[in-house]
Amino acid sequence: MTPQKNISARKNLTKKILELKKGEIRRIVDARLKEFKNFRNKSTEELFIELCFCITTANCAAESCIRMQQTIGDGYNTLSEEKLSARLKELGYRFPNKRAIYITEARKHKESLTEMIRSGSRDKEIRDWLVKNVLGLGYKEASHFLRNIGYTDLAIIDFHIVDILAEHGMIEEPKTLSKNKYLKIEQVLRDLSNETDLTLSELDLYLWYLETGKVLK
Repeated sequence: MTPQKNISARKNLTKKILELKKGEIRRIVDARLKEFKNFRNKSTEELFIELCFCITTANCAAESCIRMQQTIGDGYNTLSEEKLSARLKELGYRFPNKRAIYITEARKHKESLTEMIRSGSRDKEIRDWLVKNVLGLGYKEASHFLRNIGYTDLAIIDFHIVDILAEHGMIEEPKTLSKNKYLKIEQVLRDLSNETDLTLSELDLYLWYLETGKVLK
């Protein structure tokens, strides 16, 4: 794409987002963000269940992980590794053994997780702590979890977001998402969020809607 076409494509994306902000989707996005903000005050067990949802979303469709979360519920807190693996397999999950290990290992950090969330630390500091300490969480999954409990200044960069940015000439589609590449694309999204007067968490929901026609979590 030529530089001129890049500029035109970027303007087109900005225009699409601004149009969405004027319509019914804004009400849905605002309601979803209010749910996320309220979730931060939930119990340690409920926060951990949401963390497990984000652990399971790596290389798996969000909708199927939502259904799985609704079915397993507190089992994420209580089931043994073997029983959790069997339950995930029953539900058709692609990586039952590996994710059961990640989830049971993550239980070691449940109390520390709540302490970090209540500490008043900044979004990026908590994300770095999660990536460092919780097996199975990369920058995408950690950002996803924090967005789902009301943090607003982190980007969730998955293939939907990469596709829409590449399509509008804002990035070249990466072969892999290293930490460096992730943070560079996050800055591209932050610039777009400033242009559209949105937080990164709001922008994510609008971009997801543009790419999939849905507003999930």
